[in-house]
Amino acid sequence: MSTTSRITAAALAAAVGMTTLAACGGSGGGSADAKTVTLVSHDSFAVSKSVLAAFEKESGYKVNFVKGGDAGKAVNQAILSKDNPQGDVFFGIDNTLLSRGLNEGLFTPYKAKGLDNVPAALQLDKGRHRVTPLDYGDICVNYDRAYFAKHKLAPPTTLDDLTKPQYKNLLVTENSATSSPGLAFQLATIAKYGNAGWQNYWKKLKANGVEVVDGWEQAYNDRFSGSAAGAGKGDKPLVVSYASSPPAEVLGKKPAPKEAPTGVATGTCFRQIEFGGLLKGAKNEKGGKALLDFLLSKQFQEDEPLKMFVNPARKDAKVPTLFTKYGTKIDKPTTLPPETITKNREQWIKQWSSLVLK
Repeated sequence: MSTTSRITAAALAAAVGMTTLAACGGSGGGSADAKTVTLVSHDSFAVSKSVLAAFEKESGYKVNFVKGGDAGKAVNQAILSKDNPQGDVFFGIDNTLLSRGLNEGLFTPYKAKGLDNVPAALQLDKGRHRVTPLDYGDICVNYDRAYFAKHKLAPPTTLDDLTKPQYKNLLVTENSATSSPGLAFQLATIAKYGNAGWQNYWKKLKANGVEVVDGWEQAYNDRFSGSAAGAGKGDKPLVVSYASSPPAEVLGKKPAPKEAPTGVATGTCFRQIEFGGLLKGAKNEKGGKALLDFLLSKQFQEDEPLKMFVNPARKDAKVPTLFTKYGTKIDKPTTLPPETITKNREQWIKQWSSLVLK
């Protein structure tokens, strides 16, 4: 990603890591002070200082941040500490992990203000309001425009394309067992080909030379030829990343280019929806509700795209020009019900690992 913004890289990186639980902006743990409200999140959470300051001034609450690594690790930690929650609100549980958090009873139901402005397709908790949709994005194969222009080769557009001879040895993806984008890409193939066909697809992909690395940063910054942060040192012109990666490549560039240097294979995408929720047993439940209202407010929702490179959940939130000009709108991403993912996730990962990593 653009070296002008470390936050950009952190927001796009979803690889599973071993980051030690850290508290930012105050001590860890729940909000013992009635004027402090604690947000527990993954490491990629970000908000503009001015937007946060406006909430703190209006609400009277000081926000304390507890960040716990990638989304998977943060959710695991929240489950382990659910009898003595680390804070009042959790941000960052997505649809690949949602049923696990709900089944563990992590959240207290609360209907956040502004929820009526969120499309029904994003409200996966079926009206129970244990979690609130806050943003969404799409995991997709990205391509290096310069490579395909130089080789006079049309970039792939679908999952089927990736198994064709002309794309042999061009794709790098992340390990499903260690990376959220890698898992999402596997889920895209399962949604597309079903239980009867996804393993055969991966056999074809393996035979066509797909490379697998541990996480997103290694795949995008080290192996992908189109990464500005990688300065072109990678030799793979196809990478599993995000539909929002092309706008991130343009951020801070002057003069602004006519188009992003990378593109998106729109027929390869899997929709991720990110949620927040009031933690059960929160020490400051009133403050937690106010914080959830803030996270769904237009002010925060319009701040999200250029801080975390995600799409706002609110349909009335304005999306920055950078997104509309350089981004790719994914009209028909694949998806799977959270309950289906929860029921099969571990088995699917084991099957994938046995098939692809041998």
